[in-house]
Amino acid sequence: MNETIVGLVGIGGLFALMILRTPVAFAMLLVGFFGTWVLSGFKSAGGVLLTESYAAVSGYSLIVVPMFILLGNVASAAGFSRGLYDAAFAWVGRFRGGLASASVIGCAMFSAVSGSSVATAVTIGKVALPEMKRLGYGPALSTGAVAAGGTLGFLIPPSTGFVIYAILTEESIGRLFMAGVIPGLLLMCLFIATVWIMSVIDPAAGPRGPAVPMAEKFRLALGAAPLVAVILLSIGGIYVGVFTPVEASGIGAALVILLALVSRSLTAPKFRQAIFDTVKTSAMLYMVVIGANVLNPFLAMTHIPTTLGEGLAGLGLGPYGALAVIVVAYVILGMFLDGLSMLVVTIPIVFPIMMQNGFDPIWFGVVAVIVVEMGMITPPVGLNVFVVKGIAPDVPMATIFRGVLPFLFAMLICLLLIVIFPQIALFLPNTMFG
Repeated sequence: MNETIVGLVGIGGLFALMILRTPVAFAMLLVGFFGTWVLSGFKSAGGVLLTESYAAVSGYSLIVVPMFILLGNVASAAGFSRGLYDAAFAWVGRFRGGLASASVIGCAMFSAVSGSSVATAVTIGKVALPEMKRLGYGPALSTGAVAAGGTLGFLIPPSTGFVIYAILTEESIGRLFMAGVIPGLLLMCLFIATVWIMSVIDPAAGPRGPAVPMAEKFRLALGAAPLVAVILLSIGGIYVGVFTPVEASGIGAALVILLALVSRSLTAPKFRQAIFDTVKTSAMLYMVVIGANVLNPFLAMTHIPTTLGEGLAGLGLGPYGALAVIVVAYVILGMFLDGLSMLVVTIPIVFPIMMQNGFDPIWFGVVAVIVVEMGMITPPVGLNVFVVKGIAPDVPMATIFRGVLPFLFAMLICLLLIVIFPQIALFLPNTMFG
């Protein structure tokens, strides 16, 4: 049987398994194993399964995943997220739509701890949504701001999306982390601008919050300062070359645990639950990496990436035309797949095409992550929308999707700016010392 046909059948089978709710890791394992068996025999398939599984989880760089997840879980269990939100609210809550803007800022700051969009949306949403409801915020604006703000967890380092991308493409985790900083801050500012515009259009949806005395603002900022210092130490240490990403993750987790113990905000049961959640999430991500490593050799044997690249080149669209096609494909896939699944399934296919067109792999990592972020809030399968729905069960799903629509336009503007001005993503990686 023709290798390309086998590959297309395999990809079709992969999507069918995911539609049938098979976990993406096991769907990739099954397709990778049986596809290699068909093309190269059972012995070769067994060898790929054994060697790639071991290679996937034995890599030193993958330690950043459980360490940063632990950091985020401990920070959440200790209630540090409340301090981040309260500090943001004290400084911007007095402005029109201030609570929604504070939610976005809180999401951005907690993203620099958790590296997870879902964890960010849940943690900040539990704090922010009741406050916005109490002060009469429109449900579309409040839920939309939290759902969109949560996506920053996939872009602002330590992003699990960048870790997975780095492993799949063999790029530097540290450089990818740095590449996400300025785009993440840019997107945060665009989200805040979106909140302001929505509040101007409908003042009742985003009323001003109460004024906070200057002394109270500084007190709350001081309370959030230790966690912010840990964030700056971890990410800044990577930038100046003092730490590797693995070392930064370990130091950050240790410092947050120490902060929680010193402040007596972390009980033994909460700490045990944080450890349990870390193990569970890390095991899921490790299985995804194993599945991707087993699937990749099969895709390489089918020559599908090369064939697609040649097909796009034959259309005469040029590099940016090919990029546009891939972005549109990502947006469509984002309507049906969660972000992590989309990343691990598509990167082995589209990454070689982007390299053939001469794009910078670090820059494309940022573009891919932003497009995946868009998929997290697009109907009908916007994962962050369902997360927010779980926190605000009284808000109809249609209202939440209506609320995130303006934020999708903000993400599109951010994406266009990064395409037009690549240095937005590449400035920090290109000036790193390490």
